[in-house]
Amino acid sequence: SLFEVLVSSYEDSSNVTPFFFILSPGADPVKEVEALGRKVHSLQANVNWWNVAMGQGQDLVAMQKLELGHKEGHWVMLQNIHLMPRWCIELEKKLDAFQVESSNPSFRVILSAEPSAGIPLGILERSIKLTNEPPQGMLANLRRSFALFSKEEFEDKDSKVKAILFALVHFHSLMLERRKFGPMGYNMKYPFSAGDLRDSAQVLYNYLEGSSAVKIPWDDLRYIFGEIMYGGHVVDDWDRRMC
Repeated sequence: SLFEVLVSSYEDSSNVTPFFFILSPGADPVKEVEALGRKVHSLQANVNWWNVAMGQGQDLVAMQKLELGHKEGHWVMLQNIHLMPRWCIELEKKLDAFQVESSNPSFRVILSAEPSAGIPLGILERSIKLTNEPPQGMLANLRRSFALFSKEEFEDKDSKVKAILFALVHFHSLMLERRKFGPMGYNMKYPFSAGDLRDSAQVLYNYLEGSSAVKIPWDDLRYIFGEIMYGGHVVDDWDRRMC
């Protein structure tokens, strides 16, 4: 699994060797990075763990968190740095400066980007490069989607929740699988990811657990999952029929 690869890669990392995730469709390494951080460094969000999604105006925030992490030994994740290719040059210079100044031993930088010619070679050369290729085939997608939930977590649930969760995993796998057919699958590209499934499962737990209602609110659940959680990505009217 990606988490096992991360644990192994962490042993090779250092305060001057970032992790670099090369993103593939449907890949979302954030949860695995957070799990690793909690295991090896007792990470807490907004305490010693900073997750910055790059975009307009986020370059200043990213630099502030990098400076803080460099001094205090925090972990800093910068997502989608390919969106800011010019700023990546400044990032490379900042990482060079940190190496000269000698960062806190606990400091870690985690970067993610789609394949792009705008990423400076110096960043790639210094990093531990990881990728999480999506599985091929419906069965492989189902297995990988189910792997997001521990056996204990699944077995503790009510039978109704288990059944709906299986349907949700099947729906998620189907949404991912259609993308490999290009324009025959969807008219546009959509960023469905494991985060959509995790969030939908959490909504399911919150909605049904502790509820005394005998009847399952199918209309509510279908609207939340189809129109909001997954349909929120979809902007084409024909594609929305899948939701």
